[in-house]
Parts: sequence; C-alpha cells; structure tokens
Amino acid sequence: MTTLVFPGQGSQFLGMSKDFYDNFEVAKSTLNEIQDYVKMDLKNIIFENRDNLLNFTNYTQISIFTASVIIFRTLIKETKLDFSKIEFMLGHSLGEYTALACSNKLSLEECSLVLKKRGQLMHDATSSNKTGMAALIGKDADYVDNIIKKNNIDLQIANDNSPIQVVISGKIDLIKNYRNLFLQNDIKKYVILNVSAAFHSQFMEEAQKILGDEIESLNFSTNHIKIISNYDSSISNDTSTIKKALKNQMANKVQWTQSIRQLENNGQKKIIEVGPGKVLSGLIKRISSNFDIKSINEISDLDLND
Repeated sequence: MTTLVFPGQGSQFLGMSKDFYDNFEVAKSTLNEIQDYVKMDLKNIIFENRDNLLNFTNYTQISIFTASVIIFRTLIKETKLDFSKIEFMLGHSLGEYTALACSNKLSLEECSLVLKKRGQLMHDATSSNKTGMAALIGKDADYVDNIIKKNNIDLQIANDNSPIQVVISGKIDLIKNYRNLFLQNDIKKYVILNVSAAFHSQFMEEAQKILGDEIESLNFSTNHIKIISNYDSSISNDTSTIKKALKNQMANKVQWTQSIRQLENNGQKKIIEVGPGKVLSGLIKRISSNFDIKSINEISDLDLND
C-alpha cells in the first residue's frame, strides 16, 4: 500500500509542473479546469510569473494546489500508480486540501474555490509586516515551547515539522527581538521567513471562522482513503471528523511530526511526495528512517504500489 503526501506554501517555484503540462493532455485539461473554476490566469502565474504573483499568498496557495493536482492526475493516468492501493493521504497546511481533492473527498471544483478563498483570507488577515514567522532548527517542539513559556513570550508554534525543525508565529517585532534568546538556548539556526503574516496562530482566528462557514457547506464524500489531519493528527475517512478538523486548521499548529508518526504506527512504508519540490521528503526522513520515500522527480513507472 502507498501513502501520498502533498506540499504546502514555500514549495512553489517558477515553472512547477510545466514539464507535465507540456507532455500530457491530462495535465493541460486539469490546469484549464481549475482556471475555469477560480477565474484566474494560473498558467501565466505558474509558468511565467510576470508580476511576481506566485509569491503572494492569495496566488501561491491555489498555484501549488494546481501544480500538485496536475502531477497527481498525470501519475494516475500515465503510470502504474493504482488509486485503489493508496491507503493514506495527507498534506502540509494547504496540502491537506490537495489531499482532499485527490482522494475524492471533495470535488475539484469545491476544493479549488474554498482554497482560493483561504488564500485570500490569509493574505488579508493581518496588516503587512505586522506579524510574521521564523523557522528554528536544532530542537523539537516541546523544547521550543518550553523556552516560550519559561520566558513568557507571546509567540506560538505554528508548525511542528520534524524533531529538529519548528516554525513559530507572532508579531514581527517579537519574532525579531527574541532571536538571540532562542540562539542562546541551543537553537542552532533561526531564520525569519519571507511570509506576509503569522499563519497557524491566533492572528488567523477571524479568517478561520469565516472559512469555517465555507467548509461547513462543502459536500464531503467517503471512500477507502484515510486522511490524517494537520489539526490533531487524527486518522479518519469519516466526513464529519475530517470537516471538523479542517475547520480548525488555519489558526492552529500543523502537527506534521505526529502525523508521520501515525503513518509509522500504522505500518506504512512507501510514501510518494506529489507536488513541486521535495520539502516534505526531507522532513519525513528526519522524523523516521523507516520509510521508502520518494519525491516526484525520483520515482519511475515501476513498482509504484509494491
């Protein structure tokens, strides 16, 4: 059995999935289909990026989603990847929406439209440069959380990415001012991220509530594929459970480390990262050495389901 994982924001690059678009009819039709739903010139944004829109959240999210779905649909149509042998799907932040579309839990139209809305809400959630995020390298989430609590710092863990990578969110002045404190407490590297706001934090609560109303109206379907939630790392193919977790995702921590532990505890061995880049492959290898994980550039048509 196979698990598919889908990347989130930060994985984008100019021209992602263009090789699929240029060579496979299913890739062309998928891009055109999503463009029609969201009324955006995604081909220009993803392949040409003349106005640098690819790096603005309200365009980044739908673009990464589109590239990932293009790659997924091409794999299903043109290779030996058997949909019936995919047991789990999960994604990092916006990648969870990609997992829901590719697993057929949500229709491509509904998922495209709600993700377009999500990107716009997150883009508009805070004034530019008032909040931000930083990646901390070298310690796990519990260690970082202890520093935050011990020093009474008004920052939150946004992403528990691996045992040695944690992302924090908060007001940008705090993100900048506490850099040295974290480095003095055995954090090996502290990188302020080039993002427009403090994602997966309290600053997303109003946007999360608005999006929650949209999510509540979506039509979820049930099938054999299990989804692992970012919000609480729960495993489910129950539509009400998946919906509830998704409604809480935007303003809360991405439980990526625990999600991968769940896969490990359920005996999963083969993982394919479907989407631009190989960020998740790197994170997963730091969480456990017990997986055969490949990014899209490392797989062939052979033995995809063994």
